[in-house]
Amino acid sequence: MRKWCLIFLAVWVLAGCGVETQDEEKIKDLEFTVLDPERTPEELRNVLEEKKTEPFKVTYEDEGYLYICVGYGEQQTSGYSIAVEDLYLTSNAIYVKTELLGPDGTEETADAVTCPYLVLKLEYLEQPVVFE
Repeated sequence: MRKWCLIFLAVWVLAGCGVETQDEEKIKDLEFTVLDPERTPEELRNVLEEKKTEPFKVTYEDEGYLYICVGYGEQQTSGYSIAVEDLYLTSNAIYVKTELLGPDGTEETADAVTCPYLVLKLEYLEQPVVFE
């Protein structure tokens, strides 16, 4: 019995080794601006035009600003939008969570392929961006 307890204890201790924990405790919400495509830096706008037909997540830095971009690829009708559910700073990362919102049924939609994407502009921070 004692032998099994020691084996269990050794396995339990070793299992805990190498497990990296992320500090996801929110330090603060981040202020941002949603940019129209024409206000997006040209180099970034060109990248987004190439990527917009498929889902994407892109970050870009320019002149002291961080741009966080999320696209949801081709949609078969108009009427889609993207909501920012959360954008906050932790001690080791910037977390962003968005959601694609479909037509709500009260608005008219066109049977045309659209490629909704969102560009957020915020003050540059050193932390990596985690998309949720």
